[in-house]
Amino acid sequence: MSNSQIAYQKCISPSCGKTYDIQQVLVACPQCGELLDVRYNWDKGAPPTSWKDIEKNWAHRDNKLNFSGVWRFRSLFPFAPDEKIVTLGEGQTLLQQANEVAKYVGMNADNLHLQYEGMNPSGSFKDNGMTAAFTHAHMVGAKRAACASTGNTSASLAMYCSVTQLMKAVIFIGTGKISYGKLSQALDYGALTLQISGDFDDAMVRVKEVTRDMDIYLVNSVNPFRLEGQKSIMFRVLEALRWEVPDWIVVPGGNLGNSSAFGKAFYELKQLGLIDKVPRLAVINASGADTLDQLYNRQGVRWNDGNPQRDVIKAFYDKMDAEGLKASTLASAIEINRPVNLIKCLRALDFCNGVVRQVTDQEIMDAKSRVGSGGIGCEPASAASVAGAKLLREEGVIAPSDKVVCILTGHLLKDPTATVAYHSTDQDTFNEVLGSRGVRRATFANRSITVKNELDDIVQAIQLYG
Repeated sequence: MSNSQIAYQKCISPSCGKTYDIQQVLVACPQCGELLDVRYNWDKGAPPTSWKDIEKNWAHRDNKLNFSGVWRFRSLFPFAPDEKIVTLGEGQTLLQQANEVAKYVGMNADNLHLQYEGMNPSGSFKDNGMTAAFTHAHMVGAKRAACASTGNTSASLAMYCSVTQLMKAVIFIGTGKISYGKLSQALDYGALTLQISGDFDDAMVRVKEVTRDMDIYLVNSVNPFRLEGQKSIMFRVLEALRWEVPDWIVVPGGNLGNSSAFGKAFYELKQLGLIDKVPRLAVINASGADTLDQLYNRQGVRWNDGNPQRDVIKAFYDKMDAEGLKASTLASAIEINRPVNLIKCLRALDFCNGVVRQVTDQEIMDAKSRVGSGGIGCEPASAASVAGAKLLREEGVIAPSDKVVCILTGHLLKDPTATVAYHSTDQDTFNEVLGSRGVRRATFANRSITVKNELDDIVQAIQLYG
């Protein structure tokens, strides 16, 4: 049975539901304009019937597809023939039990885990989805691929293009809306980088227009194949927990691709009988980019069986436009006002009995420092998950005995400027980088100690502070 007979694309709107061939390059339903899913005719394929079917791949890690932490689960998203799959060894990530962070959050020992996606080749979770989108692009013979980015998507796309030489990368970024750690990757990997006046939402509008008019493959998470790869994050979490489903998955909310992918993953695993319960999902916005929180908690927008209150969503966006409101948070990876996967995220929240919260930049930076003190450094956006878990614990929504997994989406060195400023002894540096975003104190700062270049002074400092 060929992959094209097993897999297909389908509009997520129940009132439309139109289907399309797997070889078609679409980012929205041509019939109604809604987002698309990659779906599977499981009865025509050979889906795993137990986790032991997946574990068989462990014994054949000399096969590059089984070595990949994404593609060793390919029987759970069988849209690509093996010979077309493009992998760079992505997905070699870590689920870390974090008892010191658990204390900070208010959890019982052994109950909080951090899923560290910063170990991916480009340093963020994006590689999980990029390998899948890039594979589909390779399947359809694309020669150029493009994205709008706050940094991590551009780094991942540029890396896959550079290593494989299969395509040329075209990247759209907003003015001053990308950290040097991420920008350096896109530039060093040889991508054509276009900096436009505006923010991520503006760049997203332009990249959609350009990819449509110039027949360039779009790899942003509006692409349904991106989310297929991102499902593997949850497969690895379950794998690390020896297939025990946690009580909570807590994830930062930016473009809402991860939350959407996770919901789809659990829906399909339940459908296949591989899990008997579904974890609850918590999506955490930064307070300076809180569209989901505003719509979900204040406006009451829900999935509503595929009929969300689109008039309410449109009115909210129109108001943002009229008032010229832009997202503003030091957590640049989630600095997005118009999340392209909003509707899919609403579906995931519905299926996973989810909640939505927002946390301040102060709370994000404090949580980030606690993650770092445990030896796993993360970029600011990642720490929104830990800050959100702490908030939900304080509210009593999460119990101290619950098993909680917080997703850390990117590596510490993606945005070292914020980290150095937080721990800096220079108040001007702190104010310039963090104070302008509402961070008033470095609650857990680990400041350097200035000492004379004399042995006695150095020994004294070590004795005093060490």
